[in-house]
This record gives sequence, structure tokens and C-alpha cells, in this order.
Amino acid sequence: MRQFLIALDQVLNTCCVWLPGGCWADETMSSRAHRIQDTHPLPRKVFNAMFFWQPDHCKQSYENERNRSQLPPEMRS
Repeated sequence: MRQFLIALDQVLNTCCVWLPGGCWADETMSSRAHRIQDTHPLPRKVFNAMFFWQPDHCKQSYENERNRSQLPPEMRS
């Protein structure tokens, strides 16, 4: 179920081409929010509030993307 939700999030992010930060098919909305926080801080605040039980959810999502955590172990760098 977790992988399905991540995939859904990535599709939603890709569909939101009008939002700042560009749309990358393998990035979640939260990761994008962290990446654009210096110029557009509101999305990060919203997503962090939505996932209040995770400290700094957007930063964790961004780090997971950088570490390729969503990929099978043999495909991670």
C-alpha cells in the first residue's frame, strides 16, 4: 500500500506542471515542496502540517528521493 501511495503522489506531482519547481516524474509533492522552500515556503508548511506526526516531513521526503529509497535495493546507488 505504501508504494501505491508514493506512486499516486508522484503522478499528482507530475500533473501539477503549473506549480513552481518543475515537475519530475519520480518526485513526490513533499520533496518538491522542500526543494522550492526558499522561493515558495507555503507548500512545505502545508505538507508538514498534514504529516504532523513526522518531524520535517518534506525534508525527509527530499532525502528519500536523493537516496533513491523508493527503488528496489539493487537499483539504489
